Amino acid sequence: MGLLSNRVKRSEIKAGDHVYTYRAVFAYSHHGIFVGGNKVVHFTRDCETGSGDERSELPSSCTTCPDCGFRQPKSGVVLSCLDCFLCNGVLYRFEYGVTPTIFLAKVRGGTCTTATSDGPDTVIHRAMYLLQNGFGNYDVFQNNCEDFALYCKTGILMVEKSGLGRSGQASSMIGAPLAALLASPLKLLIPSTVGVATVTAGMYCISRYATDIGVRTDVVKVAVEDLAVNLGWMDGLQEAFQENEASSANDNQVTNLD
Repeated sequence: MGLLSNRVKRSEIKAGDHVYTYRAVFAYSHHGIFVGGNKVVHFTRDCETGSGDERSELPSSCTTCPDCGFRQPKSGVVLSCLDCFLCNGVLYRFEYGVTPTIFLAKVRGGTCTTATSDGPDTVIHRAMYLLQNGFGNYDVFQNNCEDFALYCKTGILMVEKSGLGRSGQASSMIGAPLAALLASPLKLLIPSTVGVATVTAGMYCISRYATDIGVRTDVVKVAVEDLAVNLGWMDGLQEAFQENEASSANDNQVTNLD
């Protein structure tokens, strides 16, 4: 793949690859895991909640793939054929294990990471497990389609649930305005417009690199079977269980007193 583009042909991708395509005239990218057999598992907004972005672009039916669009009730994890995933877009492959130099050279976020990928069998297992069990609630900054694909490839989760998730695309959305804001006072010190632009670009690249999952320290490897608890999906069930246990204990004490 070239330095400026991760574009690939369909014949070049393999099962377990993290693939993506651009939407809305390159405004944002949509990510998924190619699981073989012309199928992609990807994460979207719940079909019953939310609005906009990838959810609205999913086809209601597919004439070439009978199981295209399969998802569990109220889950945003979907199995689609490659054609429907691309929605007439171009196919790209996300890169793993890149050097810091290559990472910084890829100006646009959401195309690569310094983190290394696990083997294809492990990646596919995670994707198919999440297809059956879900990936929590969709959030554009903390739990989006790129976060899903990154987890499937690496098994990495953030320790803290606040702030940005693993998504390089989301980091870029925040990093660019932040870099411009931080560099604005320098206009008084650097008379050259080119100089200010260079400093702003440098801050942007540094912010992207600092939030990459390959260098962050606030991450942990989590088995996919333990993912529900770590994402807090079972918090309500755990609270209900604890309340039932407490209620049962109180009833037993009353019975014993009687």
